[in-house]
Amino acid sequence: MRAFRAQVAAEVRMTLERGETLLVTIGIPAFLLVFFSLVHVLPTGKGKPVDFLAPGVLALAVMSTAMVSLGIATGFERSYGVLKRLGATPLGRPRLLGAKISAVLAVEVAQVVVLAAIALGLGWRPHPAAGLAVLAELLATVAFGGIGLAMAGSLRAEINLAAANALYIVLLLIGGVVFPLGKLGGFATFARLLPAGALTQALHPTLGQGAAPGVEAWAVLAGWAVLAPLLAALTFSWE
Repeated sequence: MRAFRAQVAAEVRMTLERGETLLVTIGIPAFLLVFFSLVHVLPTGKGKPVDFLAPGVLALAVMSTAMVSLGIATGFERSYGVLKRLGATPLGRPRLLGAKISAVLAVEVAQVVVLAAIALGLGWRPHPAAGLAVLAELLATVAFGGIGLAMAGSLRAEINLAAANALYIVLLLIGGVVFPLGKLGGFATFARLLPAGALTQALHPTLGQGAAPGVEAWAVLAGWAVLAPLLAALTFSWE
């Protein structure tokens, strides 16, 4: 356990020391939340823009950390041979992966605290179904982490970097983060089948009305939470 705790601390410290990681995980979500809450240019419905944006930005934060940050960092560690060496130490591969996941969860807690504080300062008044919201975020973390590790373990580091950022932008635009899914026209059905779309569909009712999400959102999140890590396990190469 001492080695595991040390690796978790090292993972968190390395995450916090990477400026580009902090930009993606906290900077961009915070900027989108503040900008679009104050500049009313999005079709966010009849209520205050922040009421729509806050759940979407919390979903974006999970995607940023579990998919983009974890995936890119792991891809370069694999490229430099770091993963192969760490996997051969007494830490072992299972505890190494567990440490990475634990570090992701620790960073996500900090993200939620920061972004929720900003949203509250902008006038957000949530009616949370806390247990359901946490469950949705955990399922999404597993799903996005699986996607990130699948790309990191099968693509060259430079290609993985480009792919992770491109996928981030696509999911940002069609995942219900800044535009309601109902405003996407023909893309709406497809977007609801993506993990970002399912997560926003789960967070909006839980944080907005204190209500349970629909069965479809749970089914999509659970499906991605199973299939994405399985794909990563089947395709991951340590070097």
